[in-house]
Amino acid sequence: MSVSTSEFLREAAARGFVHQCTDLAALDAACVAGPIAGYIGFDCTADSLHVGHLMQIMILRMMQRHGHRPIALMGGGTSRIGDPSFRDEARVLLDDERIATNMAGIKTCIEPFVRFGEGASDALMLNNATWLDKLGYIDLLREVGPHFSISRMLSFDSVRTRLEREQGLTFLEFNYSILQSYDFRELLRRHGCVLQIGGSDQWGNIVSGVELVRRTDAKSVYGLTTPLITTASGVKMGKTAGGAVWLSGARLAPYDYWQFWRNTEDADVGRFLRLFTDLPMEEIDRLAALGGAEINEAKKVLATEAAALVHGRNAAEQAAATARSTFETGAVSETLPTYEIAADDLARGIAVFRLLVDSGLATSLGEARRLIRGGGARVNDVVVPDEAGIVTAADLRDGAMKLSSGRKQHRLIKTT
Repeated sequence: MSVSTSEFLREAAARGFVHQCTDLAALDAACVAGPIAGYIGFDCTADSLHVGHLMQIMILRMMQRHGHRPIALMGGGTSRIGDPSFRDEARVLLDDERIATNMAGIKTCIEPFVRFGEGASDALMLNNATWLDKLGYIDLLREVGPHFSISRMLSFDSVRTRLEREQGLTFLEFNYSILQSYDFRELLRRHGCVLQIGGSDQWGNIVSGVELVRRTDAKSVYGLTTPLITTASGVKMGKTAGGAVWLSGARLAPYDYWQFWRNTEDADVGRFLRLFTDLPMEEIDRLAALGGAEINEAKKVLATEAAALVHGRNAAEQAAATARSTFETGAVSETLPTYEIAADDLARGIAVFRLLVDSGLATSLGEARRLIRGGGARVNDVVVPDEAGIVTAADLRDGAMKLSSGRKQHRLIKTT
């Protein structure tokens, strides 16, 4: 890959954000010539984004830092279909009320990362239902349909993967690529947007949009994809035994979010510092070079910087302080995530395996039992000896008890 002259693309490449680009040299020239607008689409399939979306959000943030205009496009229209890309089966169709609720939640996840407003480099948040809901089916087919080749669409990896499986691909889902391409053209016409960014699984859809604009508007626009991120052990980024790592504080406490990053594998620390923090490259190189036990200090920096972007600096530093008091002094900190139970229930006794599930430290009773059998469950830092273990009011220390899953996941149990 040739070295870009625009500051935005140069930093994006150095930090590891660039996977594919439809015409990197031309995009570089456009960025040098003046500020551009670029967008990323977010379908409203949940009321929060998760760590798997972070690369997309971070590159929007980087665009703005270099004077370009980021656009976050909410899929109020396309969410009614659902993106089939690399999914084993069709998404559950959402009603308009659920889509609106999810859209509001997603907005709160993006707002900490970029500055919205009316200035030249201020971010825009748009909803593709604005134009998609007004489309007439026959009009769309006549105007856009002739520019899409069925044989080419069938060659997309995302489509071919689904067709090779028993679930197949519905005609409804097959239209998704056409609507995403239509979005790109509308954003060009309405807001001068010349760049679409997406994950590597979006390459086929993005190229289709670039081609649609070229055929109908005789203009050059560009597509850029970010790489699929897996951990050093081969696990998809953002997936844990407990499920998705959500950005919303209502879904995942800031302390648990901090702990997710603190648990990063040694081999991933430098890469994740480049991708998921704003630290200067020189500082990242220094931290990534730490070895032995010192790498844990780099992990704490990663956790605090990543958490600060989502939850704010105060919450991130409080999470770091909680971790210090918990792990380095063994204290039960009041800032641990809290789970409340009825005093009467505790007086009668509660099975530890059930409390692990209820407090969110295990996802099922079976997982909780396996955790206890493996010696990974602790009450007030004491290993729970068997699956029949219970806790009672006698286990309270100064009105609370610490329940732990392994050495890094904890809850402060209090009574109501």
